[in-house]
Parts: sequence; C-alpha cells; structure tokens
Amino acid sequence: MLYERYLRAYAEQFRKTDRNMWNYEDGCVLVGLRALYQVTGDAFYFDVLNSFMERYIEPDGTIRRYVAEEYNLDYIQAGCALYTLYDETGESRYRKAIETLEEQLRHQPRTPCGSFWHKGIYPNQVWLDGLYMGLPFHAAYALRFGDAATLDDIMLQFRNARKYLYDGKTGLYYHAWNETKDVFWADPKTGLSQNFWTRSIGWYLMAMADIYAMLPDSRADLQKELAALWKEAIDGMLRWQEPDSGLFYQLPALPDVKGNYLETSGSLMVAYSLLKGARLGVLAEPKYRTAGEKILVGIELRQFTVHDGKVELHGICKGAGLGPAGNLRRNGTVEYYLSEDVVHDEQKGVGVCMMAYAEYLQAKQAGALTDDFPKVEIFNKGYDPIMPGDPAFIAFEKNRVGKTG
Repeated sequence: MLYERYLRAYAEQFRKTDRNMWNYEDGCVLVGLRALYQVTGDAFYFDVLNSFMERYIEPDGTIRRYVAEEYNLDYIQAGCALYTLYDETGESRYRKAIETLEEQLRHQPRTPCGSFWHKGIYPNQVWLDGLYMGLPFHAAYALRFGDAATLDDIMLQFRNARKYLYDGKTGLYYHAWNETKDVFWADPKTGLSQNFWTRSIGWYLMAMADIYAMLPDSRADLQKELAALWKEAIDGMLRWQEPDSGLFYQLPALPDVKGNYLETSGSLMVAYSLLKGARLGVLAEPKYRTAGEKILVGIELRQFTVHDGKVELHGICKGAGLGPAGNLRRNGTVEYYLSEDVVHDEQKGVGVCMMAYAEYLQAKQAGALTDDFPKVEIFNKGYDPIMPGDPAFIAFEKNRVGKTG
C-alpha cells in the first residue's frame, strides 16, 4: 500500500515539475514511470511520462537544454524512455530525439582501451555510473535501428570495467578509473579512485540487468559472459548487505566508520538487479529473490516517514562524484563521500524505487514471491498456549466433549 500510494502521488507532483534542464535525475523517474506502466498497464503512468517529456522534445525532435558537444553520458540515460514514447505514439519527434542521442555516442571520446569517457570534462575516465547512463540506450538502439554488432562493443566496456575496477578481496567495484592516471583523485599506480560507493555499484548492476534482458538468443555467447559478470558482482555486493535492515551503507565496505549510513538509492538499485535477475533466471537461487525482497521491506520499515501529513522517502545521497580538475573537494576520500547531503524524495532514489517496485509487482503477478519471507511469530508469553496433539489439549477436548455431550 505504502509504495503504491507514495509513488503514484510522487508521479502526480512530477508531472508538474520543470527543472529547465535535460538531466539524468529526472530520467530516473521517467524510466521508473515506464517500468510501472509496462507492468501495470495503468495509463496514468504513461500520461505522466508523455506530458513531462513533451516539454523537452520539440516538434522537430530537438531536445531542449541538451548540449551534444559536452559529450556527457548522463545526457543519454533519459533517452531510454523515448523508445516507449515512440512505440506508443508513433510521433516522429521521439524517433528524431533518439537519433540525436545515438549520434552523441557515435562520437563519444574513448579511453585507449576502448571505453567511453564519462564526460568531455572527464578525459580518459571510466565511471561505473556511465555504464548505466550510456550502454542500455546504446544497446536498445543497436537492436532496433542499428548494427547488432554494437553489442560486442558494449561487452568490451563491461570487460574493461571488470579488468580495471574490480577488487577481488572485497568482491566490489571501485567508483571510477582514470586510464592515464593523471587526475588528482586517481591512484598514480592503478588509476583507481579510493573507495567503493554503493550507488556507483548499483548503477553498474542495473546496467547489466537491463542489457542482459535485451540480448537476443542468437548471442548466447554474450548472454553467458554477461550473466557470469553479473552474478559475480551481485555475490560480491551481498557480502556487505547489512543483516537486519537488508540495506547497504553509503560506503559498503566500511560499515563501522563514524558517519556512514544506510543509503536508500543504492540499496534499491541492488534490489532491482536482484529481482530482475531472479525473474530472468540468471540469479535463480531463492536466496537472491529473498535478498531483493528484504531490501524493499527494509526501505519501507526504515526509510519512509510521515511528516506534516506527507510521506517522505529518506536516506538518499543527493550526489557524489570525482572532480573535475578544478573541484578538489570531490576527491574520493571517505570524508568526502560522507559529507555530501543526505536528502529525501530526490529523483534518483524515487525513480529507482519505481523500478524496483515494478520488479516486485511482476514477481507478485507471476506468483514468484518468496514463500517464507518475511517470517513472523505470534506473541504467546504468559498465555501458556496448548496446541492440537499436546496431551493437555487432548485432555481438554475430552473433558469439553464430555460436558457438552
């Protein structure tokens, strides 16, 4: 009840929002609305999605406030919703906007090893965030309108992430990597940033989930390879799941550091990946679905509050990044990640909440929810209950029947 009411009310408020910029934060909500529409068939979610996007896509397909020359992968993510809008409306402006974003990727600068730069202002830097921001859109374009061989290029970028950002000791991925090792936040020997950040790992896990779902059976080789990377990354992350709440700390490998906190958006990203992986059969063992459901229960119990008659979703890191060169505060230290604002009802957290809840609804519709989760107990202290089969119960029944017979 709480998820549905909150997300529906949020969507209605989102319909009225105009931030005057083309951005991935709103894009998360757009993708979340698409997911809820696809699962429920409720036209309300599509209407919000369409009315919001109509303000950004001009009749000639121009994307308002979009600057291609910035080569910003964050600008690509919102475009994933354009495919649904084009399918449902047939409007050419949405098709043209899709082409505009794909054209950026055709010219996106790359590192020497072949991965997209995260942004034009971040030369030779690969961020986990960017794999989600750019690659699902890129894959969808390739399979609909382009060259399916693009899937090999996408797989290369996942291989690069595994090769350069994965840490075998913790099972986690570092936030970012600078191939040329010449930016202030990067280790001069490895090029890696200093810490593991839950939301960046969450972006990565969602990218694998979304792209795996698109891979055609004709590319069983890519399905097998991506599934192995996905399972490895999920297993590594689950090592750091907080056992009582089911959530993950802002810095997952440092749960005991003062000021570290259970972070909502990244936890929901892990839930989305777990539940989608269970649905697709990649994460087939029951423990994965249970872990995903546990996160949703933990969010409902711990991160939602009611304040002044409003339901609020708390514990969302407003934003964290590395650099650019002139921003020395964003240096990737523990202190930095824990200094960023923690807010409520922010688009990244709510958009991913929509996505994770949509996966939950699919599991519910399919009758696939975990049978024995969550467990409950009946309070009986002092009641001294007797159960059928107990000698005391048998004697009680014999006595009762004798009195009434």
